[in-house]
Amino acid sequence: MLSTPEGQSRLLDPQIKLDTLVRLRWLAVAGQTVSLLVVHYLLNFPLPIGYSYVLVAASAWLNVILKIRWPSSTRISKNAAAAQLAYDIIQLGGLFYLTGGLGNPFCFLILAPVVVSATALSSRNTIILGALAGAVVTLLTAFHMPLPWYDGTQIDLPPLYLVGVWFSLMCSMFFMATYSLRVAEEARQLSNALAASDMVLAHQKHLSALDGLATAAAHELGTPLGTIYLTAKELSTEFEEGNPLREDAELVYSQAARCREILKKLTSLSSDADQVFQRMPISLLLADVSEPHRGLGIEIKIKAEGVGPEPVGVRDAAISYGLGNLLENAVDFAETTVLFEAKWDEKHVEIFILDDGPGFAPDVLARMGEPYVSKRSAPAIPEDGVEEFDGEVEHQSGGGLGLGFFIAKTLLERSGGRVNFHNRKDPDRGALVHIRWLRETMDQGAQTPET
Repeated sequence: MLSTPEGQSRLLDPQIKLDTLVRLRWLAVAGQTVSLLVVHYLLNFPLPIGYSYVLVAASAWLNVILKIRWPSSTRISKNAAAAQLAYDIIQLGGLFYLTGGLGNPFCFLILAPVVVSATALSSRNTIILGALAGAVVTLLTAFHMPLPWYDGTQIDLPPLYLVGVWFSLMCSMFFMATYSLRVAEEARQLSNALAASDMVLAHQKHLSALDGLATAAAHELGTPLGTIYLTAKELSTEFEEGNPLREDAELVYSQAARCREILKKLTSLSSDADQVFQRMPISLLLADVSEPHRGLGIEIKIKAEGVGPEPVGVRDAAISYGLGNLLENAVDFAETTVLFEAKWDEKHVEIFILDDGPGFAPDVLARMGEPYVSKRSAPAIPEDGVEEFDGEVEHQSGGGLGLGFFIAKTLLERSGGRVNFHNRKDPDRGALVHIRWLRETMDQGAQTPET
């Protein structure tokens, strides 16, 4: 599991494909070309068509050079992408300068590169491009050529109207960029957290698959090892007592016998006959998960009770890891005690993890389990208002990024459970994590064939 925020953020590189920007620019070139043709030749509006097409051709040649120099699958850094989007803003600003400035009804297209940056690049790049677009729009308010119109008619827009368009562009750019940046950042965080969750689960599954690999290896090695065993046994009887060759043969025989015992144990690890090892009552699950977290100065109390027979499931690395992650967090923040409790009835199986620490911060409680959301803070201020708790406990290891919560929640919900986070009600204090499964989900696969 990645141990640093930098490593977590690099699970999915923010780089984007060069071909994406090239395709968007070709779309812009096509739209600009058609617009200029319609305005100049179909509507007969006078405009500096030559200079305008020079700017359009510059974008087209840039695309051609990029396609020739780099393959379509090339991914470029966020700074390189920001540089291309900065060029697009300047190119659009030049076209709008030639065609009426902010009086041009297409002037809102200058927001497009900023929105693209907010969607695919970092907030720093987006702020820089937004500032550039704002500067270009501000210059276009005062400096621009006349708006193309019919011969003999010149449209002079009131300054107040241009200021209104400028203000509208600024507000639109701020809102659209902020919204796109927020949505894209949440999507990136979710993708990174899901990738980390998949890595953890794949690691656990890899460990679980080792016993199957050992069984296959034992099966393949059984025949040649049996031959060595029998041959060594026969050779040991061919020599007299005290003969060094007899001692060597007996040594080979004893070591071959030892290897056969080892292979026999490896074969039994994933044998269908060894279902007892695969089955795990819920009380044993609680004991198994809590064992690594004992001896840290926090008492872990285990309680298992319910209606009817105790639920018995199969060993699941995802459930063990998810519960262990949540229990570890409870131990980190508890002051003295953590209660690890299981309850069941005919329909449901529930596990509760309760600690006597500060509890979850109210402002993030509703978002617990989302990636990069984790915060423990003070409980409610006492009625007398005398004591104030700063949210830290002596053995607390730090707030973290909440990725562990997300991974635990994801793994447990993949197993069919539902995870909820609460704070304990007065007079108790601390956090409460509640996991619930359907009884049939927990018992699934726990039945052994009749013998």
